[in-house]
Parts: sequence; structure tokens; C-alpha cells
Amino acid sequence: MKAIKVTEPFKVEIVDVPKPTIQKKDDVLVRITSGGICGSDIGIYNGTNSLATYPRLIGHEFGGIVTEIGENVTSVKVGDKVAVDPVRSCGHCYACRIGRHNVCSSLEVMGVHRDGGFAEYVTAPESNIHLFHKDFDESLLGLVEPFTIGVEINRRGQISKGDKVLIMGSGPIGICAMQVAKRNGAQVIMTDLVKERLEKAESMGADETVLVSNENLEERLMKFTDGEGIPVVVDTVCIPSSFEQAVQLACPAGRVVCIGLKNQPSQITMAEITKKELTIVGSRLNNNCFDEVIAGFEDGTLKPEQLMTKAYNYKDIMEALTMIQEHPQDVLKIVLKFEDR
Repeated sequence: MKAIKVTEPFKVEIVDVPKPTIQKKDDVLVRITSGGICGSDIGIYNGTNSLATYPRLIGHEFGGIVTEIGENVTSVKVGDKVAVDPVRSCGHCYACRIGRHNVCSSLEVMGVHRDGGFAEYVTAPESNIHLFHKDFDESLLGLVEPFTIGVEINRRGQISKGDKVLIMGSGPIGICAMQVAKRNGAQVIMTDLVKERLEKAESMGADETVLVSNENLEERLMKFTDGEGIPVVVDTVCIPSSFEQAVQLACPAGRVVCIGLKNQPSQITMAEITKKELTIVGSRLNNNCFDEVIAGFEDGTLKPEQLMTKAYNYKDIMEALTMIQEHPQDVLKIVLKFEDR
């Protein structure tokens, strides 16, 4: 079968690899129909993703149609449309034992630590396979995973009806987190340095947006919250200064959600955390969020078709990567379709 392999930084190939087969009784074989290109895929391509090893079949956002199942599989059948959770965990470490397998001590993510889903076929355990209950556009099956990041952010930030939320950054993850927050009944104000991204955020449901290069964010937040200050801050910019700003902006008793993986230290005064008794949490990957996202896709409260900027045939991977790198202000999510032409 064909697959997309990054052999070393800046070198990507369409390669022939053996088609996977059912090896265990709970295995599911999926014919991949679509996958979304993520920033971490770009990082593997350009050599800036410190978690990846080479060579690597990339792709951790993918879905498709079940073509074969192991003898113990009961939750899906041949012909079902599914999304695949790329998170693989040990099941017995402390994090796994308390139901936090997404931060397993020996965590592996398909497409990063092990070969991923940018291929014609993939096998995964039944527990990683999530069923669509309605017929759904095959080109959007791979977009469940980025929305699961948004669900996890909302869960970690305990975002619910009546909350007012600042999401710093209007890229794909910020947009997904915003739509989930809106689904949960929150009001959301979003920031960015790029006007086009804020326009997209507004069209997809953001209540307000702030072009931080032109406007005073603190003044806008006070107006947005009737002078109270912002209770929930989600930092999707993920640089030391944005984390510092998130802690500064959060109101007393507020919550800050951090998703960054930068190794550089931030300069945060502990008194700011203590005096306001802030809750600061990390959010990584997803913890059993796929079914909630699929429900949102199927009832229309989450809109993957708005997230997708353009679709390419998987054989045009270099054209897709070039689009992302040269026109970042125009791109939210590029989708690869795995189909012959």
C-alpha cells in the first residue's frame, strides 16, 4: 500500500509499505479516507518536533471505513465510518490507573512516536476506534482528532454554561476550543495578530475578537466581562510571554489552561497565582473525547467543514505542505484525501 513517509527533515516521500493485517483479536483494519495535517506534522517535516524519530509514517488526524475486524470486536462492523484515536498508552502506570491515559508515562502517539495514519490502511485496537452513527462526509472523518483537543481543553478548564472565556490565538486549536466552549454554553472572546484569522473565528462562532496589535486587550476584556475580569484563559499561542500574559489577565479565582510544549522558562511571579488563587492546568492530547466530538459533528454544533481550508490528494503532500508554510494566514486545516486518481 501507499503511505507518506518523512525519511529525514525536509524529505518526504510516497512509499510502498506492507498493508497491515489483523494480528490481535481486538484489532480493526481501517481503509483511510482522509487525514488532517497538524502543526506537529509540519514540525516532523522541518525537523523541529523533538518528540519524533525518523523515518516516520506521519499523520495522527485520520479516519476512514472499517474493512476487517478481529474476532472479539463488537462495537464496529465492516463498512462503518470511524475516526481513530492516535493515543496509545500502557494501561498500568499511575496516570492510566486514574483514568488519565493521555499523559501515560510511556505514551505513544501514532504518527509521532510510532507510524501513523497517512496511509491507505491502518490497524488499531477496538478501543481506539470510534463510530459515526450517521452517514458522514468521508473527507471530514479525519478532523475529529483536532476537535478532541478542544474538548480536552474545555474539560481541563471546566468551561461550562455562563463562563466567559478568553482564547489567545485563533489557529486551528483555538477555533476548535472555541466551538466546543460555545457548544457548552460559554461566551468566547478570541485574539490574534492576523486579521484574517479573527474574521474566520467570528464566522465560526466567536462572540468577539481582538486584533492585539491594534487594540488594548485588557480594556476589551473589562468591557467583555462588565468590569469583572476574565475568569477563564486558554493559551494556544504557546510561547513563554503568552503564558505570562494569561496568568496576568486571569481574574481572581480564575482558571488558566496551558497547552504549550516549549522548553523555555516563563517568568511568572508566584504571588500573582497565590493572591488570585488561580487554577493553572495543562491540557495534552485527549482523554476519551472522540465520541463527544462525533456527536457534535452529527448534531451540527461542531462544524468541521468550516475548519477545512482545502483538500488535496495525498500524493500532492508537498503542495499541501507548501501551502501551509507559505500562506499560514489563509490556512486553518489542510485535509489529505486518500483516494486513487
